[in-house]
Amino acid sequence: MVQVSLTPDLTGQPSAPDNTPAAAGGTVLAPQAWICRATPPAAASAQAASAGPLAGMTFAAKDNIDAAGMPTTAGCPAFAYTPPASAFVVQKLLDAGASLLGKTNLDQFACGLNGTRSPFGAVPNAFNPAYVSGGSSSGSAYVVATGQTDFSLGTDTAGSGRVPAGLNNIVGLKPSRGLISARGVVPAAQSVDCVSIFARTVATAVQVLENAMAHDTLDPYSRQLALASEPFAPAFRFGVPATLEFYGDRAAKAAFSEAVARLQSLGGTPVATDFAPLAQVAALLYESALVAERYTAIRSFFDAHEAEVVEPVRSIIAAGRKYSAADLYEVQTELKRLGQQADAMWGAIDVLVVPTAPTHYTIAQMQRDPVVLNRRLGAYTNFVNLLDYAALSVPSAVRADGLPFGITLIAPCGSDWQLADLGQRYHHATCLTQGATGLPLPAMRAIAGLRKPATVRVAVVGAHLSGMPLNTQLTERGAVLAGPAETAPDYRLFALPGTTPPKPGLLRVGAGQGASIALEIWEMPLSAYGSFVALIPEPLGIGTLALRDGSTVQGFVCEPEALHGALDISHLGGWRAYIASLKTAAA
Repeated sequence: MVQVSLTPDLTGQPSAPDNTPAAAGGTVLAPQAWICRATPPAAASAQAASAGPLAGMTFAAKDNIDAAGMPTTAGCPAFAYTPPASAFVVQKLLDAGASLLGKTNLDQFACGLNGTRSPFGAVPNAFNPAYVSGGSSSGSAYVVATGQTDFSLGTDTAGSGRVPAGLNNIVGLKPSRGLISARGVVPAAQSVDCVSIFARTVATAVQVLENAMAHDTLDPYSRQLALASEPFAPAFRFGVPATLEFYGDRAAKAAFSEAVARLQSLGGTPVATDFAPLAQVAALLYESALVAERYTAIRSFFDAHEAEVVEPVRSIIAAGRKYSAADLYEVQTELKRLGQQADAMWGAIDVLVVPTAPTHYTIAQMQRDPVVLNRRLGAYTNFVNLLDYAALSVPSAVRADGLPFGITLIAPCGSDWQLADLGQRYHHATCLTQGATGLPLPAMRAIAGLRKPATVRVAVVGAHLSGMPLNTQLTERGAVLAGPAETAPDYRLFALPGTTPPKPGLLRVGAGQGASIALEIWEMPLSAYGSFVALIPEPLGIGTLALRDGSTVQGFVCEPEALHGALDISHLGGWRAYIASLKTAAA
């Protein structure tokens, strides 16, 4: 039987356990991150714990998610009940071999993005305890960031699975709605809720999602979704809000600029995107009849125990009483209108990139101004579920002041594996450590749900080399540089007269009669290869080249008749050396 070692105290304070863990270096961890802990950890069976796909991994669940034998409080002691069965997703993870360590603190009834709205105490930031952890999944993010669990479950309605990740240097995977069953989860706004995953790496979050996702006919919002199986193109387009607001936080602004540059280094092209319709959607979540769904979620309890709910959660939920059915229909129509406007951006971009949170506040600041500052933390998250998008928050930087900064990748429903692939490449490009543990990132893992698109290797010797005038004909087709190479010593290279831009001609002359010529090999999507070949003018063409290592590759060749009168530059070893020689001669 599960025994609870940290239980809710009806005075509103948690009773600290005797064995509060310590982080690396001996720093005592915040006990208020937990509401209760299982001793021993809960597991489905000894067989699953030793042989399941998640065997050996530990996790925590936000305390609005049921776990059999553990009280579910939703951050409100008066609401507490002990469920006889675990939530669908918890049971899936137990059956996969993971062990549940306990339940974590949250903004009460999952209403908030800062982690201070709980009678169990404010959960501090994992890097600086004076700052907020982010919420509402505050405890779930903290225990992962500090290395107490391998992963955790949160929930995300307005950004609660992303903001705490961005503020604690961990990954927050907010899947497409309905991909993970929410049966056994206390709803916040049931039509837009989803269960989210926190982990220190994208690979771990993906592994958890693979074992958590399933269609559940007993969850009215569960869906069978076909996820995109090809990654974003190597040359992808990412939207950046045309107008960005950091509320005076220059460190956050600089960190986001660095993020944009890093995405460009990964093959991305930034595209200024109109954020206005997304901002208008975000405002509807708390400032319209949509808030009535939060009241509906706990109406019977709230009407009987309103005084037991902390402020400002009480006022937010109570506001839901004032709206009529007509008001709701009106705002739903407005949401559809704005959604049509917002969806137009996907014609110009593959993925939208935003700061996970535009700034970071201290606990004291948040408690002095809990509504306005909380709203600011959700500036780039509140619209996502309302528009049925998938999102992934990944660490981006640790600022000069020691606080983490994250970015969120957003794409339409069903893009989960694509976001994971790009997010993992981005996260590893940062060279950050895992959460607050100081541990280096492990090697990247392939995203099993994606298949690698068919490619063709193309060797270029002249104007298509990187940095040369025609290189864009490769990059705009998604080609990626595989590396330098040399031909077998059977070729001669000529500078062709009268070509614009200047181009060389490569001719195979036979063993021992030529030289090894420097070239580059590019990997190009097979789907783009035909359009590339169509651009090649006479007397050039594509043929099979023999390389110095004995392999062969498709590459540029020239018709012999075109080389009469052309300058033989083979002795220079390649086109770059020839261009350099011209510049030297001119100087």
